[in-house]
Amino acid sequence: MASHRTDKVERLIKEEVSLIFLEKLQEPKYGFITITNVKVSPDLKIAKIYLSVFEKEKRELVLDRIQTKMGFIRSELAHRIRIKFTPELKFFIDDTLDYVEKIEGIIEKIHKEDDNKTH
Repeated sequence: MASHRTDKVERLIKEEVSLIFLEKLQEPKYGFITITNVKVSPDLKIAKIYLSVFEKEKRELVLDRIQTKMGFIRSELAHRIRIKFTPELKFFIDDTLDYVEKIEGIIEKIHKEDDNKTH
C-alpha cells in the first residue's frame, strides 16, 4: 500500500512533468501527449511515468524523443519541486486504452454473433 507521501509525490510529478511537456517540449509533429500515471518507488528514487500518445504510429518516435530529452526533463523537474532527491525518470507508453478498445471489440463481436443466432 502506497504511503500518503508517495501519493503526494506522484501527483506532484505528474502535474509538473505535464507542465514541462506543455510549456517546453510541445512539438506538433509528435501529436497529443498526455501523462496518464506516475508510480514512484517507496524510496522516491525512481519515478515511472506513463504516457498516452494520441497517434499510435508515433508512439516509438515520441518515446525516443523523450529519451533524448531525459536530462532536460529531470533538470526542469528538479527546479519545480522541493524534495531531497529528484527521482530517476523512466517513461513508458500507457497502452491501457488499446486494451480497452480490444475488449470492447470482442464484446461487440460477441453481441453481433448472438444477434445472428437469434434471427
